[in-house]
Amino acid sequence: MYAIKISLTLLIFSAMVWQGKTQVAPTSVPLKSYHPVKAEIFVTAKNTKLQLTKMADAPFAEMAQPNERQVCIFLDPSRTFQTMVGIGGALTDASAEVFAKLSPNAQKDLLNAYYDKEKGIAYNFARTNIASCDFSSDSYGYVAENDSSLATFNLEHDRKFRIPFIKQAIAAAGGNLPLFVTPWSPPSWMKDNHSLVQGGKLLKSCFQIWANHYIKFIKSYEKEGIPVWGLSVQNEPMAVQKWESCVFSAEDERDFVKNYLGPTLQKSGLGDKKLIVWDHNRDLIYQRASVVLGDPEAERYIWGIGFHWYETWTKSGMQFDNVRLVKEAFPKTNLVFSEGCVEKFNLDSVYKWSLGERYGHSMVNDFNCGTVAWTDWNILLDEKGGPNHVGNFCFAPVHANLATGKLIFTPSYFYIGHFSKFLLPGAKRIACSSNRDKLESTAFLNPDGKLIVIVLNKSNEKIPINLWIAGKAAQVNSLPHSIMTVII
Repeated sequence: MYAIKISLTLLIFSAMVWQGKTQVAPTSVPLKSYHPVKAEIFVTAKNTKLQLTKMADAPFAEMAQPNERQVCIFLDPSRTFQTMVGIGGALTDASAEVFAKLSPNAQKDLLNAYYDKEKGIAYNFARTNIASCDFSSDSYGYVAENDSSLATFNLEHDRKFRIPFIKQAIAAAGGNLPLFVTPWSPPSWMKDNHSLVQGGKLLKSCFQIWANHYIKFIKSYEKEGIPVWGLSVQNEPMAVQKWESCVFSAEDERDFVKNYLGPTLQKSGLGDKKLIVWDHNRDLIYQRASVVLGDPEAERYIWGIGFHWYETWTKSGMQFDNVRLVKEAFPKTNLVFSEGCVEKFNLDSVYKWSLGERYGHSMVNDFNCGTVAWTDWNILLDEKGGPNHVGNFCFAPVHANLATGKLIFTPSYFYIGHFSKFLLPGAKRIACSSNRDKLESTAFLNPDGKLIVIVLNKSNEKIPINLWIAGKAAQVNSLPHSIMTVII
């Protein structure tokens, strides 16, 4: 009878999370109610053949108070935090163009690798660009010069590669793939530098026209059969780049959202779209949040704040504390990692292990700071790290060698998969604590009641671990330079 009560408690809790009722008391499932039996283990490790490979299960046994010499990861499902939205990557022009050049079999393999829940890593979230970005073969827009009415708006460019590609991705994901859309630059005639590139600012006389442009894009994509879940205001609004870019100060973005984009979305019947601000690096995220979210009139339109990881160019680290501070200061705002990739592509380095470890390090820490969604950059690039119309070649989790027709899976694909394949939308992050700095970890309670624990080991050591929960522990081994997902 006691076991039945526990099962019912877990079932009710899981159902509430799945339905989006996140206001569940942290102690609704007391820690003492958990009686774990076994741990299923999946491992990817350097200098082995292990790639998301299932290992032997580890049983749980009684373990009283641990001592200081025992390596432990402590799990407490009674303490819950943010709710997971999704994990995925960007469906860019570059990815679509490379995909179109693959054989039908290779195309099927790629879609299965990303979106199939059994054969692949189960991506369930996506991003795409509004008009051209650096990962387009050319610069383009959707409206004619000085067409303030947007009467000439059309998607002819996107229909060739990108729209068919996105539709196939949605189908591969089972018919549901939440997609958010982002502009890199307004048309040149709307900007003070009269150019798509090198920054420049949106002319104030064009604020309403540009707000109308988002509506045109979203409704046009939805008419093509591509639902749009959300949008961000501007990609990297403090970057002046040789590719498409546009500068918005914090005050500019605040006023644009408050007076133009927010009201226009509401009036156009698109008020349910999730609006994301910032969409740039962690280094300035708090300053942006304090200005934009600090204004109640702007904040009421905003669902989340997006961030990237390219602040490492300052050699100041990845600055996770800035992300955590935003969540602490603005707890109702959702955090979204909206873009990241490793730059300066080199074909000889596609199997370099650090590619994956950077992803694992970022994802563990971003989730522990309160992030609800995590989006990689291009899901597919060619053997040159492109196409890219300004030579800004980068790494992707999967590359296609167009000379051979073969797909190349980099370590980052497997590291991302240790999260995306196992964490379900609606999962709640739980308390997870490691007593060794060499182990980075995070954990979630899935809507089906299973606990998912991810453990990252970037050291050269094999580390025995006790996964401890409610007075029981399972003994597992963390291999050197490995990532491990444990299902309890």
